[in-house]
Amino acid sequence: HVQLVESGGGSVQAGGSLRLSCTYSGFPYSSYSIGWLRQAPGKEREGVAIIDSHGTSTVAESVQGRFTISKDNAKNTLYLQMSSLKPEDTAMYYCAAGPYVDGLVVKSFAFWGQGTQVTVS
Repeated sequence: HVQLVESGGGSVQAGGSLRLSCTYSGFPYSSYSIGWLRQAPGKEREGVAIIDSHGTSTVAESVQGRFTISKDNAKNTLYLQMSSLKPEDTAMYYCAAGPYVDGLVVKSFAFWGQGTQVTVS
């Protein structure tokens, strides 16, 4: 029933930009939080940014000033605008949601998409 599908990943040069999209369905977005998380090679999965039903967002310190999260409920789409990309941003990016999301805590997200790869060189 719950579905989250990411798109927009790819390979870019350092300093470049990418915009990721996530289409969602099957859950009450009015009471769920939704966000982006990533996992780089050899590292633990980490939260990147989240946005709640009221439009309040939280962005990880490592990407503040460079990444912006937004949501369009009319289109059932979540976005992650990434700019000034760095090689360390290389990771698999996941869209995830849940009713009891606690900040950027990875294990607090109940539903996950399949991920989209972002490579910065």
